[in-house]
Amino acid sequence: MDMSNAVWRKAKRSAEHGGDCVEVASVVDTVAVRDSKDPDGPKLVVSRRDFRRIAELLKSS
Repeated sequence: MDMSNAVWRKAKRSAEHGGDCVEVASVVDTVAVRDSKDPDGPKLVVSRRDFRRIAELLKSS
């Protein structure tokens, strides 16, 4: 998947962790996630529905 035009944004809570956290980008009908310290490294790409579910699970833990 070509992510060269993806617009990445840091998670809102990354400031609490020294700015090093995860970044997310909307790519077509998916959400891509990467480590902000390694922007050229691997990315996790999931459906918007699955990303929403992951966020809900993390919020409740």
